[in-house]
Amino acid sequence: MKTTIKSLGVVILGVGLFIGGCAKKQMASFQSLKNPEVAAQLKSFVAEKEAQANAATNKMPEDFKRFFAAADRGDWLVVSNMFYDLGRRNGHFETVGEPEWQLQGIPWQAVAEIWGGFAAFGEGDEKYSAAYANDIIDSIPQGSIYFGGTDPGRFLITAMQKSQVKGDPFFTLTQNALCDGSYLDYLRSMYGGRIYIPTSEDSQKCFQDYMEDAQRRMQSHQLMPGEDVKIVDGKIQVSGQVAVMQIAGLMVKLILDKNPDHEFYIEESFPFDWMYPYLEPHGLIFKINHQPLPGLSNEILARDHDYWAKLVQPMIGDWLNDDTPVEQVAAFAKKTFGKQDFSGFTGDPRFIQNAYSHKTFSKLRDSIAGLYAWRLKQATNASEKERMARAADFAFRQAWALCPYSPEAVFRYINFLLAQDRIADALVVAETAAQMQAMQGKEGDQIRALVEQVKKFQKAKQTSSGGK
Repeated sequence: MKTTIKSLGVVILGVGLFIGGCAKKQMASFQSLKNPEVAAQLKSFVAEKEAQANAATNKMPEDFKRFFAAADRGDWLVVSNMFYDLGRRNGHFETVGEPEWQLQGIPWQAVAEIWGGFAAFGEGDEKYSAAYANDIIDSIPQGSIYFGGTDPGRFLITAMQKSQVKGDPFFTLTQNALCDGSYLDYLRSMYGGRIYIPTSEDSQKCFQDYMEDAQRRMQSHQLMPGEDVKIVDGKIQVSGQVAVMQIAGLMVKLILDKNPDHEFYIEESFPFDWMYPYLEPHGLIFKINHQPLPGLSNEILARDHDYWAKLVQPMIGDWLNDDTPVEQVAAFAKKTFGKQDFSGFTGDPRFIQNAYSHKTFSKLRDSIAGLYAWRLKQATNASEKERMARAADFAFRQAWALCPYSPEAVFRYINFLLAQDRIADALVVAETAAQMQAMQGKEGDQIRALVEQVKKFQKAKQTSSGGK
């Protein structure tokens, strides 16, 4: 059977994190940044990316020249507007007519990196964006290979490390763009000969392996939610973001296997099922081990617990602990995020008021909670189940408290609670999230539908119990 796939050439930006539209503008230009070291680093980063783009083309298109000139000035608004305009014209976003091929290639990749680095300070709070980047960069050993998944995870680290082009202090990639041939060219232009970067043959092999697996799972009714697989004129077709990311996951595994002498770290976007056995929490992110771990030790859990408890205290206060009930988290969400009432609040109102910042940290904590939830499903004895359930619940509550309206944090926590037969708590989470979205003037159709689903589940459970 022949196979085809649609829309694999698009660079995925912002997987698992919705950034624009809510955050207050923080940086208008370099001059508006309070920390001179941050401003100096961004200037150095722009200069490096501009030089990289110039080296990759014989004649730089005028549109790119204007973009780099705006970036040299640190003009966030112009950089942002031009990025979206260029992306529409070169086919990376929705476009009208034929894509302008001269606006693609390595210079476009450099443009995207600059836009993302600026966004972290144009949309995000300078204090938290810098802390996020420095924490991750300082935690990764020299010479490691790092995958950044969300926009902050990719672009902030790219912008704030000493030199992405030189791999100093480590090599920075994004798993989201590994299906894009021009992105692989971009990586080879930086890292070729120093680390193994997949070839076009490697990409085709991963593509075929995924297609064969998708066909098997389609026939056995085991496709993932959002995985669009169909038979058209005798050919199997797959399309959409889920398919792209599953192929990207195979590319990540290939890079891991082909670079056995390097340590690996990842900031999750979409979770990869194959990766869970290899992961352990590493501060804000994960370490990817070269061999599966038989389990997560008490030492690993304690280190992660203490790290995050210390991290979130100045953000939201010190009220959230292992035994804090879901109702208390809900009350906090409605008061601080919903009503913007900071009476008695011991955290930082700036954190609550900046969407980029609280979404960023919530996403990372939610990812770690997801690892614990996966380990819980694999556990074979009661004590291990209890250990993983407790770790997952604490992490999920922190993720939800950091961003109570995050669809990802809400849906994953509710799935966990329902699996634990904690239906009343699941309903509290769903109803609170729906109220939060209503307070923000958002439609929230998915959340409202989720509330109704949990209510139906609760009613069915009560009926079933009553009938016994």
